[in-house]
Amino acid sequence: MSSSPPVASTLNPAQMEAVHYLSGPCLVLAGAGSGKTRVITHKIARLLQAGLNPKRIAAITFTNKAALEMRERARSLVGPKAAKDLAISTFHSLGVRMLREDGVKLGLKEQFSILDSDDVLGVLRDAGSCTDNKIARQWQWTISLWKNMGLTSDTALDAAKDDDERVAAKVMKLYEERLVAYQAVDFDDLISMPLKLLRTNDEARQKWQRQFGHVLVDEYQDTNAVQYELLKALVDHEDEHQRGLFTAVGDDDQSIYGWRGATIENLKRLPEEFPRLKVIPLEQNYRSTSAILRAANEVIAGNPKIFEKKLWSDLGEGEPVRVAECDGEEHEAERAVARIQALMAQDARLKPSDFAILYRTNFQARPFEQKLRAAQIPYKVSGGQSFFDKAEIKDLCAWLRLLVNQDDDPAFLRAVTTPKRGIGHTTLGKLGEFSGKWKVSMFEALFSDTLAAALGPKTIGGLHEFGRYVNDMQYKARHTVGAEDAKTMLLGWLKDIDYEKHLYDSEDSEKVAAARWSNVMDFVDWVAKRCGGQIEQDGGATFEAEKKSVLDVAQTISVILSLAERGEEQDQVTLTTLHASKGLEWPHVVLVGVNEGILPFKSDTEEMTPERLEEERRLMYVGITRAQRSLLVATLRRRKKGRETVQGIPSRFINEMKLHEATNREDPKERLKRLRAELGAKVAAAAANPPAEAP
Repeated sequence: MSSSPPVASTLNPAQMEAVHYLSGPCLVLAGAGSGKTRVITHKIARLLQAGLNPKRIAAITFTNKAALEMRERARSLVGPKAAKDLAISTFHSLGVRMLREDGVKLGLKEQFSILDSDDVLGVLRDAGSCTDNKIARQWQWTISLWKNMGLTSDTALDAAKDDDERVAAKVMKLYEERLVAYQAVDFDDLISMPLKLLRTNDEARQKWQRQFGHVLVDEYQDTNAVQYELLKALVDHEDEHQRGLFTAVGDDDQSIYGWRGATIENLKRLPEEFPRLKVIPLEQNYRSTSAILRAANEVIAGNPKIFEKKLWSDLGEGEPVRVAECDGEEHEAERAVARIQALMAQDARLKPSDFAILYRTNFQARPFEQKLRAAQIPYKVSGGQSFFDKAEIKDLCAWLRLLVNQDDDPAFLRAVTTPKRGIGHTTLGKLGEFSGKWKVSMFEALFSDTLAAALGPKTIGGLHEFGRYVNDMQYKARHTVGAEDAKTMLLGWLKDIDYEKHLYDSEDSEKVAAARWSNVMDFVDWVAKRCGGQIEQDGGATFEAEKKSVLDVAQTISVILSLAERGEEQDQVTLTTLHASKGLEWPHVVLVGVNEGILPFKSDTEEMTPERLEEERRLMYVGITRAQRSLLVATLRRRKKGRETVQGIPSRFINEMKLHEATNREDPKERLKRLRAELGAKVAAAAANPPAEAP
């Protein structure tokens, strides 16, 4: 790498300052579209240039997709060799790494299980002796929120506000006991247990603090209380010169995940707990026109400021932000689709993927889907079923999880019954009672000498056959390394358990069964590539990592699957919620349902507190700043509320945008008609006056 900074020509002065500040804690206030990923990757290059070993640079993100993008961009900047050793990962993947290496200090065995959302629900139903999924889901939600706030079942019980919360805290206690018995953790534990490790074990704390010479955190405003404490524990060296060597990159104006535990308080705490904190705002926006940014700045000005920041752009004034008043949801959908058609008729270079329709809640999507289908415009709705949520993929993951941790009872139950092998619910019930009585896992109970007294010899034979097969599979998985061998092993396993026949037997439609089997083949390829050291990014690009065994890949599969965003970009209009739109951008955006009660959202049962209103305003700000070239804001004169139709009140956020320009009230349908008429007139004129032929 050259001795001169490789970054000077591509960075603006504020970005340059953020990249070159290495002597202490740094908060980069990265406004929407201000090039935050560029700053993070260039800062990694600068740290390498300053002599820091790549293994000692940790860059933490919130999704696998963001981590892959960051690694790819770092790779193109610093080269594949250095990029390979960088510790770029999600918070949860970092937690897995810490627990795999040092979880034994907390009583975890090396090959613990990571429960997915469905597994957690099942354990909670069992712990609370509850058959009602709705109640169990409420427990799940409440317990997750408590864990993200740093509470245990004991402290949650003290903090419980009503009888429902007291019941949830008691269920949480039983749930914690079961996780210990299963040698399993849930997703929230992947943050709280590494924190507990650093707080309670001096040796582990010193090891991990030495491990990372500089920690960079992306989307810092989305951290919850426990993630903040984990970051602090990693960088809080006793050596004053080493203390606080981190770069937090975030935007207080885009903190929109309070409902899942993220807290803007983490931004307020940084300057208090790290007095040497350097705050650098990135205010130049490379995404949107001045008209769009002015509307965004005006809206967010209604919130109290933690740090001063005002976005600006040199991309020109652009089209004014327009407001469309619509009679109802159907008319709103017609207006949105007509606008897309009109803009595409006006500019032949535009394609469906240049457009997004953003809304506050998922139930608003349906009329837009209907109108887009009628207009034969392709679209995708974000938040549909993930590839990894499909039943056939969860079946296979249960088997792989069982290879990793034979104490994983939820995985055992799914694997032993999929495909069916003559082991019924009665047998499994008795096995569960036996394992509970002797405090061993169900898999371990299979081989107990005294199990024969509880079950007949034929049943025991079937269970033993299954147990021996799993042990054999585990041996193969540990010793099978590389893509080709992994694929051969996995295909052999699917043939052994006759999984293809199971799919065809369980579906009425051969077409559906074939589609499910195709998903299984995709999954086999996906695992094999990881065994071969090939990690695929969205869009098909790959980067090389070290080769792994099938068991290595299986160990990390739960965290990979739960955070994965799969699927290549296709040429479709995007329909998505405002929450899911963060981090994305489109040339043309239609922001719909901008009415009181929808945005800001308010249910009949809850009070609109100042804090809630501020978060809803940030959500509006996020929606506005997704647009690059044009923004249409739609509001309803009448809207559906349950089974009733009520008067629609335009959102207060529309007034707050201060759109002084005259609103263009030409209906997009009329505009499309006019453009077609103009085009027809031009064609007719050209036909009437053909150009003279060349002599």
